[in-house]
Amino acid sequence: MNEDVRQNIVMYRMGKARQLLHDVDVLIENELWNSTINRMYYACFHAVSALLIKNGIEVKSHMGIRQAFGLHFVKAGKVSLEYGRIFSRIYDKRQSSDYDDFIDFTKEEVEKLYPQIKSFIMVIGNLVED
Repeated sequence: MNEDVRQNIVMYRMGKARQLLHDVDVLIENELWNSTINRMYYACFHAVSALLIKNGIEVKSHMGIRQAFGLHFVKAGKVSLEYGRIFSRIYDKRQSSDYDDFIDFTKEEVEKLYPQIKSFIMVIGNLVED
């Protein structure tokens, strides 16, 4: 992939991550907690995807993105362990929200998680823009 294409993809995905945070605000206003969890995960997913692509790391799956982020950024000390935990936590919650029966997230769970997700997106965005 040439550098211009790579940069365009990186900026597109980071922009998508930030747009999804706006979607989260709308979902919170409408008390759609499971959908909020889904959109928070995808905001993180697109941000991490942008970071990996920027650094020439290409993966094909959600699990691959999670593992590559852990290996190349968390274990390498470029991102704190806490941000690795946040990404893992939102991944697990999204999986439950989308695929498990009788899972209903609450306002309290979303309100606790949302500031962490916004911080995660900000930190990843700073790494992408460096």
